[in-house]
Amino acid sequence: MTELIHSYYFAYYLIIVTFSVLITLLAIPSILHVARARHLYDDVGHFRKQHDHGIPRLGGIAIFVSFTITSLLFSMTDRSLPINYLLTACIILFAMGLKDDLSGVNSRTKFFIQFIVASILVLAGDIRLTSMYGVFGIHSLPYWPSATLSVLTIILIVNAFNLIDGIDGLAATTGIVANSCFAALFIYIHQYQLAAVSLAMVGSVFGFLRYNITPAKIFMGDTGSLLIGLISVVMAIKFIELNKFTGEKTPEIFSAPALAVSILIGPIFDTIRVFILRISMGVSPFTADRNHIHHRMLRLGLTHVQTTLILAGLNIGCILMVLVLQDYGNSVLIGMILAMCLLFNWMITFLLRSKERESLAFRNLFI
Repeated sequence: MTELIHSYYFAYYLIIVTFSVLITLLAIPSILHVARARHLYDDVGHFRKQHDHGIPRLGGIAIFVSFTITSLLFSMTDRSLPINYLLTACIILFAMGLKDDLSGVNSRTKFFIQFIVASILVLAGDIRLTSMYGVFGIHSLPYWPSATLSVLTIILIVNAFNLIDGIDGLAATTGIVANSCFAALFIYIHQYQLAAVSLAMVGSVFGFLRYNITPAKIFMGDTGSLLIGLISVVMAIKFIELNKFTGEKTPEIFSAPALAVSILIGPIFDTIRVFILRISMGVSPFTADRNHIHHRMLRLGLTHVQTTLILAGLNIGCILMVLVLQDYGNSVLIGMILAMCLLFNWMITFLLRSKERESLAFRNLFI
């Protein structure tokens, strides 16, 4: 009987991934045709762009359509996830992202819409972090601190995915790694609807990646990166909440917060890092620049594919480290994740200094 159930779920998940991949693959050629006919290209003159010819940035439409249709067709109705609130949030974010991709949206409007989306999920959908799980010695949180922390976390991760969408394949690969990990973890703890939602996103993005690997034929734009960030952070919150200690049960996976951080560490670390650097230089943290980790790696002479694979490897390395050392607790593990990322960033800095000075001197580590 157990083998039959496992076979059923395997077929179910395979259909979800296949269906979502196919919808994206079928949608993108039509989007490319419309974009070329209407001259809807990326702004190649912008100083942050890595390409010298116009490329449509409407790939997020295909990701959104594929994810939404697949989720509606194959989602299981249970109480683990309020799918109505999730899809409502996705539609609002999609509308804003599409306008931004076509004509631009000012930063205040972006944050206001993101605040509305996060509030819908947290206040109406009750998708929130109810504890700090021992990090900084804090455990259970009252409702409003919990809601505030959850809204800020959603806004942070949504924007973090948007910020790493600077080279071919990076945001898509990060989204695939994150949601594949969450899907596997949800299957392990028997949360089948949540696994289905994660896999719908994996398939949607995987189909897009076919057209986004160098040389990219299309970009996902804000429509895609914001959506991937939204689903990823919702899955992270649900995963953490399902694996907290209560008086009734012991979680199936220890140190879930640290594991969630390791899964999303790429966007999180890069965003916090550039924000700190910008503030230290006396400029707004939202001022665009070319100081993201992926930009710095390109300056070393790496290609888009090489940069994406290295960063994905670092991401997977952090995840494996937490899985192996999960008994050490959240605070220690999060510290180790940050140390690992800081060491990687320090190595990039050392290599850049050595390249600029044409010398592999020891002093390049510090000056």
